Amino acid sequence: MKASANNRPQKLSISSSGFTLIELMVTIVVLAIIIGIAAPSISTQLANQRVKSTVSTIESALKEAKAESIILRQNISVVYNSTAKTIALQDANNAVLSTYSISEKSVLTVDINPNTIIKITFQPNKVMANSAEVVYTVCDSGSTNETPRQIRLNKIANINTTNTGSC
Repeated sequence: MKASANNRPQKLSISSSGFTLIELMVTIVVLAIIIGIAAPSISTQLANQRVKSTVSTIESALKEAKAESIILRQNISVVYNSTAKTIALQDANNAVLSTYSISEKSVLTVDINPNTIIKITFQPNKVMANSAEVVYTVCDSGSTNETPRQIRLNKIANINTTNTGSC
């Protein structure tokens, strides 16, 4: 029996595998469009997350200072250093009890004092030594579309967070 090329199955001679160049280019273009649409939204979400994290850090520091002043029965100060991007809790002798770090991209402004070091003191009788309400405004330098948040601290040391303010 002689094998001939004409007796080969039809599938073997016609089949080819892989993608054409045009199919690959169309796929890449579609992916580029999707990434281009999603990228601004992702950067805004990251900026909002940094703001939320900074607000949470500040709230934790303020609550800890308030509790420590009552427990230790002495004045406890919350000291914000804008150049070092840190918040430190200090006792009456200026000994540091704890330190909190803030994101480098976070912009924190406080309405009571334009200086680089801001000090708020909690007294053991559950009030602040500062005479007026203190408002922290937190923004993110990495984005202009984020929602700024404010932390309000009144004379009796109640902490309230709102999604208002301007950067």
